[in-house]
Amino acid sequence: MSTSKPNPLSRWGGAALALSLVSGCSTSSNPAAVIQGKEVARKEVLADSPPPPSPEPQFAAAPAPASKKLEQHEVRAPARRAPQMEVEAAPAEVEADAADSAGRVSGASSGALGGVAIVPQSSAASAAPMEMKRVAKPGPAKLTTRGMPHAPEPVSPGNTFAEHTPNAFTETAADRLSTFAVDVDTASYTVARRYLTQGSLPPGAAVRVEEFVNYFKYRYAPPEEGAFRVHLEGAPSPFAQGRHFVRVGIQGKVVSRSQRKPAHLVFLVDTSGSMSQPDKLPLAKEAMKIAVKNLNENDTVAIVTYAGSTRDVLSPTAATDLERIYQAIDSLESGGGTAMGSGMEMAYKHAVKKASGRVVSRVVVLTDGDANIGPNLSADTMLRGIEGYVKEGVTLSAIGFGMGNYRDDLMEKLADKGNGNCFYIDSHKEARKVFEQQLTGTLEVIAKDVKVQVEFDPKVVRRYRLVGYENRNIADQDFREDKVDAGEIGAGHSVTALYEVELTQPQAALGTVRIRAKTPTGTEAAEQAFPFEPKMMRPSLDAASADFRFALAVAATADVLRGSPSAKEWSLATVQKLAEGATEAQSDRVEFTRLVTQARGLLGATARDAR
Repeated sequence: MSTSKPNPLSRWGGAALALSLVSGCSTSSNPAAVIQGKEVARKEVLADSPPPPSPEPQFAAAPAPASKKLEQHEVRAPARRAPQMEVEAAPAEVEADAADSAGRVSGASSGALGGVAIVPQSSAASAAPMEMKRVAKPGPAKLTTRGMPHAPEPVSPGNTFAEHTPNAFTETAADRLSTFAVDVDTASYTVARRYLTQGSLPPGAAVRVEEFVNYFKYRYAPPEEGAFRVHLEGAPSPFAQGRHFVRVGIQGKVVSRSQRKPAHLVFLVDTSGSMSQPDKLPLAKEAMKIAVKNLNENDTVAIVTYAGSTRDVLSPTAATDLERIYQAIDSLESGGGTAMGSGMEMAYKHAVKKASGRVVSRVVVLTDGDANIGPNLSADTMLRGIEGYVKEGVTLSAIGFGMGNYRDDLMEKLADKGNGNCFYIDSHKEARKVFEQQLTGTLEVIAKDVKVQVEFDPKVVRRYRLVGYENRNIADQDFREDKVDAGEIGAGHSVTALYEVELTQPQAALGTVRIRAKTPTGTEAAEQAFPFEPKMMRPSLDAASADFRFALAVAATADVLRGSPSAKEWSLATVQKLAEGATEAQSDRVEFTRLVTQARGLLGATARDAR
């Protein structure tokens, strides 16, 4: 069936967007990718902020022109500040809802982390289609930058995010299929939490609904057999009469620490000058120690650093040799420029030696993302190199730190290409959550290229929209195309997605949810189908589970914060009441309700300031 959803490769935005990641060089205007006849609108967003408070594929040289005039849609050089964009805010309401107006706040927020500027991409409507093919390549060669001069530390352009246009409603009669890849990243929620706790609204482009929702744990029963189990539930909307929300929950099988495969971790640490702040390299060193402390006796660790030059700090060492590993971690100091590509070369040299079906080999990048990819190198070339090593069994996790020059757009792409996860660490508590509580799931992949396809019955569902997952959309015809890349699920991980639907028959079967995935070392996918039965639709929101109500509150908050047109009439007062009734005394959920209070106040202040 023909469809209008983008090919999964569009989530990396093609070479034009990847080139825009290179600090200190300008790139010419390029058309946005139009894949399978479907357009993807993406923008690069730069958010200025002051210093935070104290607490083997060959890399081909791609020299930039000596002199080049900036065109209308080019990425501006880091030394220049993009113009500040205007704020569009809903008019203030009377009484309590003045702070809850969910009008589109697509621009600057008040407070410590400053405003937002957008460097637009070329219009997708006028772009010529760009065909993308997956070409079989020989095994990886070296990722090399030999003979290239060291680059100085670039001037930061501010925090950078990639914007995705929210999904709109789809008429079921015209397209009954919704297809997307799973996503277990959580960086977006942690970044937004930092903005809010420091008194600013997060930039709309920093908010990815799925990463908000999947930050939290839900009581999904694990599968009795196989890699995962699907849980379905629906209930009436608290925001609009005649609409319902439907939740699709996927729970991966649980693997205990003692049962998981031996792991070989290669920490690739950014030690450039921009990492000197307390919430960057010092916090990264704490995070590494937490990770190492929770490894098993058969695990090994290596450490590579990159700044003005690349350094092999620790050769592969048994995880039980804590004294030697901690000594190596403590020796790390920041200073100099950044050349991520050369660091990748050395890290993957270590990782690929131990990669096999019996060992988990993973590169863990710890950086603020403010990286010169390398002299005369494009980000696209580096990302292709990373993708090549996935076939050799090496995966990658991207761990972000700090604010002021955080490259969220780059971090997300590193994790996507490396078949891994993207996290943001803003505190010792978050480091423990990622590297202590979630370590096994972070390391061991239980299913790869996991795709979800929901088929709605046009006789029951008039319209639907997937809330979030915009950069994970997959063309419907690619659901059973096993060569098309998708997402991964780690041991014990869960994935939650919500749909807003308009029903003609609330007490009828809505349709079918299908899951397709490969084993960690497999090349062909297996498929399972799960019917959405009438009994799964609750008669009222109060009759729904606490997990459903809380997930809905989180998704709605994210939709409001990113300025989704579908959420412009939603009230955060309603969201907060919904969340407070579903915390079940869990500390993460209680913290979320406080963030909603903060967001309500900031949205109200923004509306008042705009008058």
